[in-house]
Amino acid sequence: MDKNKRPVTDWLPITKKEVEMRGWEELDVVLFSGDAYVDHPTFGSAVIGRIIESEGYRIAIVPQPNWKDDLRDFKKMGKPRLFFAISGGCMDSMVNHYTANRRRRSTDAYTPGGQSGYRPDYATSVYSKILKELYPDVPVVIGGIEASLRRVTHFDYWSNQLMPSILKSSEADLLIYGMGEQPLKEILRLLSKGVPFDSIKNIPQTAFLQDRLAPLPKVKKWETVELNSHEKCLRDKKAFAANFKNVEQESNKLYARRISQGIGDQMLVLNPPYQTMTEREIDASFDLPYTRLPHPKYEKRGTIPAFEMIRFSINMHRGCFGGCSFCTISAHQGKFIASRSEESIMKEVEQVVNMPNFKGYISDLGGPSANMYKLKGKVQSICDKCVSPSCIHPVICSNLDTNHEQMTKVYKRVDKHPKVKKAFIGSGIRYDLLTKSYNKHADESIDEYMDQVVKRHISGRLKVAPEHTSEDTLRIMRKPAFKHFHEFKKKYDKVNQKNGLNQPLIPYFISSHPGCKEADMANLAAETKEMGFQLEQVQDFTPTPMTVATVIYYSGYHPYTLKPVFTAKSDKEKRNQHRFFFWYKKENHQWIKDKLAAEGRKDLADRLLQPQPFEGQKGKKERRSKKTTFQKREKSKKRRFRG
Repeated sequence: MDKNKRPVTDWLPITKKEVEMRGWEELDVVLFSGDAYVDHPTFGSAVIGRIIESEGYRIAIVPQPNWKDDLRDFKKMGKPRLFFAISGGCMDSMVNHYTANRRRRSTDAYTPGGQSGYRPDYATSVYSKILKELYPDVPVVIGGIEASLRRVTHFDYWSNQLMPSILKSSEADLLIYGMGEQPLKEILRLLSKGVPFDSIKNIPQTAFLQDRLAPLPKVKKWETVELNSHEKCLRDKKAFAANFKNVEQESNKLYARRISQGIGDQMLVLNPPYQTMTEREIDASFDLPYTRLPHPKYEKRGTIPAFEMIRFSINMHRGCFGGCSFCTISAHQGKFIASRSEESIMKEVEQVVNMPNFKGYISDLGGPSANMYKLKGKVQSICDKCVSPSCIHPVICSNLDTNHEQMTKVYKRVDKHPKVKKAFIGSGIRYDLLTKSYNKHADESIDEYMDQVVKRHISGRLKVAPEHTSEDTLRIMRKPAFKHFHEFKKKYDKVNQKNGLNQPLIPYFISSHPGCKEADMANLAAETKEMGFQLEQVQDFTPTPMTVATVIYYSGYHPYTLKPVFTAKSDKEKRNQHRFFFWYKKENHQWIKDKLAAEGRKDLADRLLQPQPFEGQKGKKERRSKKTTFQKREKSKKRRFRG
């Protein structure tokens, strides 16, 4: 046997033969997933499978089952003793399948060879309905991104309609939202004590449907807020918008209320979330015996692109307190940061450096936002009462400790490892935390952090996401004014110059975001041009469930003020906004002149079209070289983080 090859029993079983190799005659849980099985802590099905295994239960995974044939994949493992579990995958299946223009994608990053067609649209619901039909007496538990972000009435961009809780459309018995370790362990504990599945109603971070007229389960200290019913949301867009404020606030409180919502003759009951995972709890999840590799079954089918992207990466924490209006991270992971211990991180570093084909480069040492590791409130009692969806907008909370010292310490320790040539920070960095113009409570640790990152952890360029230049649009986005990006760029350039480095800054922007008009996009293009940027990749806003921006897109109202907000919705409006970014293409010049003249903004047309030296423009060959595999990977990663 090749010394680098591991026995198949190091992975969780995905075939009947592998189940039999373990001597199991019956399974406790069978987990169906829309992704290929990669036994790595950033892949949800692996985490859930390893948690169930660690609790002493027999678990098998059925990755990417065929839903088109005689359904043999849904039958091959038989009936589990406890329940079926379902995850649509690491991405919502509709985001996975379609672009912002609703065009079908030709690839799937979570499938061997990047092949598409291995999961259905609305995968969670499709899998669940099949299982309920085949095994009506076996409970079905759904979770993962798709279930989590569709837990209440939500707008589905791809069908262009409001949809009820996924519990209704999937016919599942129980939904786990957010990161599922804590509720899953409690479900298993209760079942092991003989508690009937249908009586499990009081576990935090779960949701279920019950008869609309039945009383809600009594749980001491839980208050309940009732949302506008699904039927009322269908009739009244403002009622739908009003719901979201409650949903977002209760999802991000440490002591939240239970949520209920009528759906036909049923009532959705959404229990409040668990407290943020402790260091010990999150360490326990990351320290499980992952092989960190795809299952050997896929060897002949080609590499799995999503795995290749994170193969040598390390996640230091979960959660994000940015609360960006277009982002789903806080809706799924929460706004409070759950950080791993330094020792747990270093233990994973040791695993990574000893992996086959490791060449000395860690691709990412980060998290949802790289520089939030260990950041938290100074006075916990203030955080306990907080209802704000963001800790850094409209200003950085005076109770937030933004000291970056512990991050820098981890970076330096990893950097000193004898087998690590370089550890890159591939995750997005919140530049606003690193500028004293915005972070008025900052200490000197942000300068030390910046020096360390620039000198040792950038792979040729640094990506940051100012997203826009318009103050009105940025306010809706919950992002800082663009003047702070100017401040950051000065600081970044100065640190590079001091160290004799030439590492371009790559800013990301969004077009067609709610609140953004064509003149705003023209101004964005002009201002970035004057800063020396020639943008080649701009993301068109994609409405995804459970975000403020999506609620505005569908309803036309901001959920916190219930005031109207303009949104570009037609294909023509979106194309026009996007087109301003490409001012340097000759075919756009006359269109820009005509468009801005009609708006009475000849000044913007002059700024965009007048000849001027361009800092980064050194010929067509160099511009073409920017479209590297690295850049494509960064674009893919950004799309994944946004949900």
